[in-house]
Amino acid sequence: MSNQKYTGSFYKYQGTGNDFVMIDNRDGQFPVEQPYIEHLCHRRFGIGADGLILLENDPDYDFRMVYFNADGREGSMCGNGGRCTVRFAEDLGIFSGSTTFIAVDGEHEAKANSTDISLKMGEVRSIEHHENYDFMNTGSPHYVRYVGDIHHYDVVAEGKKVRYADDWVKRGGTNVNFVEVIDSETIYVRTYERGVEDETYSCGTGVTACALSAHMKHGMPSPIKVRTNGGNLQVSFDEGFQNVYLTGPAIRVFEGNLKAS
Repeated sequence: MSNQKYTGSFYKYQGTGNDFVMIDNRDGQFPVEQPYIEHLCHRRFGIGADGLILLENDPDYDFRMVYFNADGREGSMCGNGGRCTVRFAEDLGIFSGSTTFIAVDGEHEAKANSTDISLKMGEVRSIEHHENYDFMNTGSPHYVRYVGDIHHYDVVAEGKKVRYADDWVKRGGTNVNFVEVIDSETIYVRTYERGVEDETYSCGTGVTACALSAHMKHGMPSPIKVRTNGGNLQVSFDEGFQNVYLTGPAIRVFEGNLKAS
């Protein structure tokens, strides 16, 4: 592990079970080193989280979100992480009601109320239709496959097969989502996340991709209700996948202090 250490406050937030270590890094003092971030995210030797997020200053926005996967490497956009960062910024008094911030995939708008955060997602790219799956980039790359009896589906084993298949490795890797259609307006989603290399309780960009896929494949209208192992979300959108919003709870779990030794 890195010899660099951070002394200061940390916060733990979760959005439908997707949990994050949050650092207020507006003073720029946090040491951005992969082994240290991986250590903090470790569920046995660190705080434990699916990822770590730095909230930083930006001259053109209310704040900047910098997201790292549990393996300590900077990641692509995280939807639930974005919602948790918005709640964190609200708790810090950075904004009230609505905000605009910048992340790795560009500008985002969000609205906050006492129960939910509604996050405007970025442009949907790289949409592919295949016989057995869909693929698209909703800020992060997502493979979407429809299955039955999702509660008993082996998400980790089947997710790894796709995640580490040569074709996907050559393309930089992908997250892998499994979806069951519950009714005409509801889907259930389970996700194997790259960077975490395991199933997470929820994945915001994955839920978004699955909802948009359900609209294309099954004609589901907006808004689409999404169940995950960690709770319920909603995805709304206009035709052509404009103005895509991911809405759901984001909650502060606890806070603490990191020591140098």
